[in-house]
Amino acid sequence: MPSVSVEVAKQIALEYLKKKKDTEKIDVSLVEQKNGMWILKGTCPIDLEGHPWIEKFSITVDEKGKIKSMDCWLL
Repeated sequence: MPSVSVEVAKQIALEYLKKKKDTEKIDVSLVEQKNGMWILKGTCPIDLEGHPWIEKFSITVDEKGKIKSMDCWLL
C-alpha cells in the first residue's frame, strides 16, 4: 500500500503538469496503481506555434510522492 493517497498523488501530478505545460485546464481520465506507484493519464491543451492542440500525458508518482516519469504525446 502506498504511503500517499490517490488524492495526494493526483494533486502532486496536477501541480507538476501545470508548471511544466503552463496550463490550468487538465483532464485526468485514468488513475491506477501499479507496483506501489500511482499512474495518472489524461489530456491537456497546448499552444503549438499559435495553434491549439491536445496533448495526452502519463505521469507516475511513487509511494513517497515524487514524480518518477512523465510522458507526453500529441493526439
